[in-house]
Amino acid sequence: MEKGYPPAESAPPYPGPPMNYGGAVPQPAMYPQPGSSSAGPPLAGYQVTHMVIPPALHDVPGQALCPDCHQTVVTRTEHKAGLMTWAICGGLTVFGCFLCCCIPFCIDSCKDVEHHCPSCQRVIYIYKRM
Repeated sequence: MEKGYPPAESAPPYPGPPMNYGGAVPQPAMYPQPGSSSAGPPLAGYQVTHMVIPPALHDVPGQALCPDCHQTVVTRTEHKAGLMTWAICGGLTVFGCFLCCCIPFCIDSCKDVEHHCPSCQRVIYIYKRM
């Protein structure tokens, strides 16, 4: 008798489909098939609403609709120190890099981004890094 696991028995071979298998099984007619033209007229009393999803604004200027002046503009961006900037500064301070703790305040990719309307100067969106 050998030490270790008992010998692995091989699984029996797959017998294949049943003998009376005739191909694809028809699906229940619960939903119309794609491409079928059985769609009737729209239901009365319902209103179709179209939603326009604005593009996400990140750290580069983007096109947006100003909610104040109602103009479609390309935003003006301004970088401001945010939570991620302060977290990196605190982390560097905790790990003893006192001389390097001001570096995140000089790097734009560590800061939050404010998107302003160039027409009315209002803030449209603030992209927060953290």
